[in-house]
Amino acid sequence: MATKCGNCGPGYSTPLEAMKGPREEIVYLPCIYRNTGTEAPDYLATVDVDPKSPQYCQVIEPKDIHAKCGLAFLHTSHCLASGEVMISSLGDLKGNGKGGFVLLDGETFEVKGTWERPGGAAPLGYDFWYQPRHNVMISTEWAAPNVLRDGFNPADVEAGLYGSHLYVWDWQRHEIVQTLSLKDGLIPLEIRFLHNPDAAQGFVGCALSSTIQRFYKNEGGTWSVEKVIQVPPKKVKGWLLPEMPGLITDILLSLDDRFLYFSNWLHGDLRQYDVSDPQRPRLTGQLFLGGSIVKGGPVQVLEDQELKSQPEPLVVKGKRVAGGPQMIQLSLDGKRLYVTTSLYSAWDKQFYPDLIREGSVMLQVDVDTVKGGLKLNPNFLVDFGKEPLGPALAHELRYPGGDCSSDIWI
Repeated sequence: MATKCGNCGPGYSTPLEAMKGPREEIVYLPCIYRNTGTEAPDYLATVDVDPKSPQYCQVIEPKDIHAKCGLAFLHTSHCLASGEVMISSLGDLKGNGKGGFVLLDGETFEVKGTWERPGGAAPLGYDFWYQPRHNVMISTEWAAPNVLRDGFNPADVEAGLYGSHLYVWDWQRHEIVQTLSLKDGLIPLEIRFLHNPDAAQGFVGCALSSTIQRFYKNEGGTWSVEKVIQVPPKKVKGWLLPEMPGLITDILLSLDDRFLYFSNWLHGDLRQYDVSDPQRPRLTGQLFLGGSIVKGGPVQVLEDQELKSQPEPLVVKGKRVAGGPQMIQLSLDGKRLYVTTSLYSAWDKQFYPDLIREGSVMLQVDVDTVKGGLKLNPNFLVDFGKEPLGPALAHELRYPGGDCSSDIWI
């Protein structure tokens, strides 16, 4: 494999060509021990997802990724056409909010500086996506690391400490040109442009308000945003608040831009929407994979606008799954969706303490790409509770040659 970022991967000419690529055989996942009580470094796990392999559903190569680089609170990375690597930041070294971007050399991975102009960082940061043909990048915001690092405090919401804006950047000038205020859009996390490089629209998942917002370019060159999906909260008893949001934590688009997927980490469901008409998404698949409202748990649902009864706990290969669906990754052909159950160790500890004791899992869901629909693969389970150094929290999923949530066409 080439070592320069700009030359990595098979280099498919279009998203539709990428859908014809070979089936995934391994998946990379960062695994976390922070806040779990285990004194061990975080590491990168390689998981075998080839059904023909004798090591199917097993961690085949853990690698230590713990290193001191003087940087903190980094999140999303994308390769640039220049061969450089660009990484978003949530804050400065003291944990204050700062939505800037770090540039790394694509060959040596040495820090080259910041992408944005000096003093031009956004107030808060998290994820980003760029579309060079429209000379635009759009970034999202969670909260300052000092606000979210120890768990969720409702008082911080009342104090206005969580994000509710998108930042539109001029891609060539490296500066913010527009700030979009999100109505019903509290904590915008993952953002995805349509994969078509000519497209001037996309979606962002807003966690706490549990909405999907569509952003789009106007005829005059400015950008606007509108709510297109609302996951209604559930009135509950025995939980932190009287109403429980879905908490949309991850979203992605299939490479043909037909289906949108997202996870409701608290409610526990994974959803598929047909977005052939981006202004009018249509629900085509829903699957419960654990969550906070399962039967027999501490939470009683008093009023539910969507369900007639609380879902059953999820048991896969004899293991009851703790947590809810969180990070997701789709196969290039769109037929398999991989899911992990950990969000962020401090929040895991607060909302799903069983995750800390038992570790997270990785699941696989089969996707109907013709009519739409989701079905759990009952034979696939990667149990990170059985890691040699103790239960671990597996997070984001990546393929070695590129995937639906990292590849950007120019």
